[in-house]
Amino acid sequence: MGKVVLVTGVARQLGGRFVRRIQRDPEVDRVVAVDAVPPEHHLGGADFIQADIRQPTIARVLAETAADTVVHMDVTGTALGSGSRTTVKETNVIGTMQLLGACQKSPTVKRLVVKSSTNVYGSAPRDPAVFTETTPPKSLPSGGFAKDTVEVEGYVRGFARRRPDVAVCVLRFANILGPTADSPLAAYFSLPVLPTVFGYDPRLQFVHEDDVIEVLRIASHEPARGSLNSGTFNIAGDGVLLLSQCSRRLGRPTVPLLLPAVTWAGSLVRTLGMTDFSPEQIRLLTHGRVVATDQMRETLGFRPKYTTAETFAEFTRSRGPGLLPPEALAGAVDRIAALSLPGSGHPPTQSAN
Repeated sequence: MGKVVLVTGVARQLGGRFVRRIQRDPEVDRVVAVDAVPPEHHLGGADFIQADIRQPTIARVLAETAADTVVHMDVTGTALGSGSRTTVKETNVIGTMQLLGACQKSPTVKRLVVKSSTNVYGSAPRDPAVFTETTPPKSLPSGGFAKDTVEVEGYVRGFARRRPDVAVCVLRFANILGPTADSPLAAYFSLPVLPTVFGYDPRLQFVHEDDVIEVLRIASHEPARGSLNSGTFNIAGDGVLLLSQCSRRLGRPTVPLLLPAVTWAGSLVRTLGMTDFSPEQIRLLTHGRVVATDQMRETLGFRPKYTTAETFAEFTRSRGPGLLPPEALAGAVDRIAALSLPGSGHPPTQSAN
């Protein structure tokens, strides 16, 4: 008998892509795709079951399918369709509790993979330059998706203690970008003009959605020789980008605002329904966040295909040209930067673009 893999959150593009990918693996006999609403995209040969993970019915689904591997992808920062932030939080937190309760009772479940986020580290002015998986946050997130992920991981740790026979893998993804990315940060970068916090130029990391699919696939199987796919892992592309570099590559101008004005602007764009400009998003765009990926490479045995810069380049191409040509914007910024350097009458030898 091959593996029976149950996947949550399949109505989203990323969940649908993973379902289509994992069923091609020769070790997998059956893929069970679960979501509260039917997906608009196809799921290949997977069996779709319409079920809300917030309800106890998920335990019956798990029992009837006899799944041995559960991939929990229904932890997200954006609502699906006309859903609200309340619905998102309930799915993230209550849904995870119900799913873990079902897994705890199931004698067949042997592997659990959870899609988490580097949002668990928060963003604060005194943060370390680089977070490792064991670095405690300076200040826990106070709300939004970041707080959801902290709660989700707490429940997952409790489950791992109660079911030590189950291999549990938590993947903390950096900001996911790509042609079909659906996230608050992707929505922010799609704005025609980017509001930024005056005096700050945060460092950001990205992971390509193709790499997300591949690392989830690896974590869903028995570990390869010399690797271990249980534990908690930061997942990000190599390198970092400054927010100013991102705006230049997009060809979108920035509007530096004082922090109170950025908070006001966040309320405005939320009201207009343009993007989720939450307090956690503002903190990220103020202080940034960078994580170490040594464990991803050395223990999990995964090496991303795309760097942070390559991921952002793919995302930029998918969004079309901005208001200003990237080359013209980059040249202007370089000239301004050169003038600001004492005794320098020429641009820096290495452009940040």
